Amino acid sequence: MGTKTVGKEDFSSFLIKAISYVCIFCFALACAFPFVLMISSSFMNEQEIVREGYKLIPNHFSLKAYELLFRNSTVLSKAYGVTIFITVIGTVAGLLMMSMAGFVLNRKDFKYRHFFSFMIYFTTLFAGGLIPSYILMVKYLHLKDSLFAMILPGVVGAWSIFLMRNFMKSIPDSLYESATIDGAGDFRIYWQIFMPLAIPALATIGLFSALGFWNEWYNGMLYIQTPDKFPLQYVLQRMINQTNVQALINQGAVINSADLPSQSIKMATAVMATGPIILLYPFAQRYFVSGLTIGAVKG
Repeated sequence: MGTKTVGKEDFSSFLIKAISYVCIFCFALACAFPFVLMISSSFMNEQEIVREGYKLIPNHFSLKAYELLFRNSTVLSKAYGVTIFITVIGTVAGLLMMSMAGFVLNRKDFKYRHFFSFMIYFTTLFAGGLIPSYILMVKYLHLKDSLFAMILPGVVGAWSIFLMRNFMKSIPDSLYESATIDGAGDFRIYWQIFMPLAIPALATIGLFSALGFWNEWYNGMLYIQTPDKFPLQYVLQRMINQTNVQALINQGAVINSADLPSQSIKMATAVMATGPIILLYPFAQRYFVSGLTIGAVKG
């Protein structure tokens, strides 16, 4: 009797695992399919795309789209530089400011921590809107056609601040008390105790922040006028929306209209835009789950 029960439990466990693996595999396949299609389509011949549409396995591989991009790489390389700059500066500045905010809001000796927590939470419910934001950035901060117009709006996020504050609650108060007795000041406690222990939260917030800055294009469209300061995603969006060869020529591209891969170049540009940021995820993956679940379980 006991052997049959154990056998049924083993079979049930195996069946559940098998179904789970199949579901996860199908979900992963569905997530990977658009990216694989994008890569394969970037190597397709223009005539084949027009005739048969996008396919996973092209009949004829073509490098014309990438040749065009590298032949006219000036605009793209400048856009890469702008995007890398705003991503690095924005992410580092954001991590410093949000970690400091989370550190302060968790301090029990900070008298107004509940008031400021409510004010930060209030921004998630109501916002000033586009026109007041534009007036603030252009008229008062004088950030028109400045790279910082793309950095400042995304530096701080309310969700990330509360994530850091919840992480602070998981750190024993005895650490701060011991550091205070040893003569450490607030900034030293923050920098030498909090920051090393906050790597999971910092990695999670840093990944989201870097993705946000890397995909920045809206603020670039609003505030940036100089083409050399356009971010990568905005350049990509402009290229995708081109409907004729003359518009590309006006952007500074040197092209032969007979050889223009107007469809495959969209995919090739998307590959070049998304490729570098994907390399960031493996470095943050080990902290990603633990960072997201901070404060979710009390014990």
